[in-house]
Amino acid sequence: MASSPFHGIFSSLGSPEWDQKAAAATAVKLTTEESAPSRQSGIGQIAVDIYEQDSYYIVRAPLAGVKLGDLDIEVDEKVLTIRGRRSVPDAVARDQYYLQECFWGEFSRSITLPCVIDPKRVKATFNRDSILKILVPKEEKVKVIRISEGG
Repeated sequence: MASSPFHGIFSSLGSPEWDQKAAAATAVKLTTEESAPSRQSGIGQIAVDIYEQDSYYIVRAPLAGVKLGDLDIEVDEKVLTIRGRRSVPDAVARDQYYLQECFWGEFSRSITLPCVIDPKRVKATFNRDSILKILVPKEEKVKVIRISEGG
């Protein structure tokens, strides 16, 4: 099987279709150390979609229950980090839950892209459906022109 930048993330789903899609994906690599949820520390993780369109890498994250003021997007070299807080809408005692799958509280997700990110060129939108969309311009490739000696 071909090496994939998503190896270890999608391959755990056990679907050959996912593996094929991951192998065909771009060289976007998700960090594992920084993005793994840590229940002990109380920091959660958000789900993201990452894709290419035209000259951008696009990161999309559904963030129901999060307000724009509770979001922070940080760029450091090749790493894009989304941090925020999802507040519990109602105070419910722990012993009243039958099932609790939703994460409430602080979250963080770091994504390593294959190029250095210019923070001044990153654009982000947060729509009324609570979908965060971050547009990261791909690096501009420098064309090499050979100059030959003579005429």
